[in-house]
Amino acid sequence: MQAIRQIVGAEISLCRKESAERNYDKNEIIMDLPKTKKKLYGTYYLKNDLINLCKKYSLPTSGSKENLLEYICNFIENKSVKKIEMKQKIFNNGFEPLLEKMIDKNYSNNEIHRAFFKKTIGEHFKFNVQFMNWLEENKGKKTYKEAIKIYNKILLDKKNRKKTIIGKQFEYNQYTRDFFEDNPKLNKDDCIKCWNYKKNQIGKHKYEKDDLGILG
Repeated sequence: MQAIRQIVGAEISLCRKESAERNYDKNEIIMDLPKTKKKLYGTYYLKNDLINLCKKYSLPTSGSKENLLEYICNFIENKSVKKIEMKQKIFNNGFEPLLEKMIDKNYSNNEIHRAFFKKTIGEHFKFNVQFMNWLEENKGKKTYKEAIKIYNKILLDKKNRKKTIIGKQFEYNQYTRDFFEDNPKLNKDDCIKCWNYKKNQIGKHKYEKDDLGILG
């Protein structure tokens, strides 16, 4: 029992340490600024790494990983760095969603829409990335009735284990999927070892059979 407590305590301490290391402060080691666009886009970064680089060189720090990479890339190439304006969310513009209505052109995933979808779809409703992306692309173009059909299709596809599209910014997720499709008998630790090797290589961070060489 004593040994178990020591192991659990060590794991908790490690998690806290890793969490603290991801917070920017004056003592944190910041990654070097790449000298070329190719090296910048060929290196794997956590979003927090990019934010710290932007802070160091007085660049904008808001936005997605793609936005931050664009700021740094322009800085490296001595181009003007313009802050990308983020869309302001309109939480309540008096719009009432109804089945036959077009999706609000100022649509946001707010409590009004959450309540509407729970009422029309059921209490099991939860926003998911694929559905939110569809809503963003089709606001002002499709009706809420069509949105509900899409949501149910997404759930059905998931139930039938149909592949969903993974965004290019989620490199680890894509790597994991490809790894286990090619190596169903290997375990999560094997996947992590291969990923840790891959992410430190310059270039694309996609799974390749040769990555297994790191396992010995």
